[in-house]
Amino acid sequence: MPGAMATHPRFVSLEGGEGAGKTTVLTALRTALAEDGAEVLVTREPGGTPLAERIRELVLDPGGAPAVAEAELLLVFAARVQHVRELIEPALARGAWVLCDRYTDSSYAYQGGGRGLDAARIELLEHGFVGLRPGLTLLLDIDVARGRERTRGRDLVPDRIEGERDEFFERVRAAYLARAHAEPARFRIIDAAPPADAVAATAVAALRGWRTAA
Repeated sequence: MPGAMATHPRFVSLEGGEGAGKTTVLTALRTALAEDGAEVLVTREPGGTPLAERIRELVLDPGGAPAVAEAELLLVFAARVQHVRELIEPALARGAWVLCDRYTDSSYAYQGGGRGLDAARIELLEHGFVGLRPGLTLLLDIDVARGRERTRGRDLVPDRIEGERDEFFERVRAAYLARAHAEPARFRIIDAAPPADAVAATAVAALRGWRTAA
């Protein structure tokens, strides 16, 4: 049976498909917290630590031999465990807020929904090795075609995930929305179709509402 998960109120994750505008939103969230005098750590997954960033390169490199779905999942979780133990947990312990660009929900969406892996396998890794979940998750939701249009031409060489077909991203989006609807207390679904400033303002309002209620 999966082990217990700890939830931390100062841990906020940001999720969404390609072209959702996470970078702009993260900047706005960090600014809002810093203006209130909070220490803020902004980080990402896969990555965040030297070892985790090296694993990120293995997972996303479009020129290397592709990992099978199960190996991709295990690599992402290896990076995640290192990230949590080395960076996220110490930051939370000293009183900082942590804003993370993607976290475990991305594994359910990309390796689960996109690659078709059983969610129960992902849950075993999450509970057995990570053991920490955000208090708040902001899901930037956007139509796949619109999101892909935003990213077109952004990178001359898309990484391995960015190079997937639209059908893959439709499954990713469906998995994200299913998780959000299953956990309404943790998730806030934000329409990412409006201009970036409007989306960021909505995200900041959601964060402030969370802080007031927490």
